[in-house]
Amino acid sequence: MLIPTDQRRKIHEYLFNEGVCVAKKDFECIHEDLQVKNLYVIKAMQSLNSKGFVKTQFVWQYYYYTLTDEGVEYLRDWLYLPSAVSPATHQQARPAAEGKTNKAVDAQAQLA
Repeated sequence: MLIPTDQRRKIHEYLFNEGVCVAKKDFECIHEDLQVKNLYVIKAMQSLNSKGFVKTQFVWQYYYYTLTDEGVEYLRDWLYLPSAVSPATHQQARPAAEGKTNKAVDAQAQLA
């Protein structure tokens, strides 16, 4: 399917930034997050899925797409991004600052 380049770029940027994408199985509505036709989102993801760049799960009339490691590399090349940039789902959580403590842990330590 022919998808306008600016809209395909918007879809790929969103997928790379988030690492996941959800699309309702409604070909006539507009995607809530992207403001692009939902048909374009589904077909772009279908293309990436056939190449092995995303994994697809379909549950209760919603498509759930998850970016694979090969997909990350492909989108980095397609979007001309440096290798230091990675999707939100591929980043590790930062450790908590040492000065801050959890009140629940402190309360349990006092009881012991």
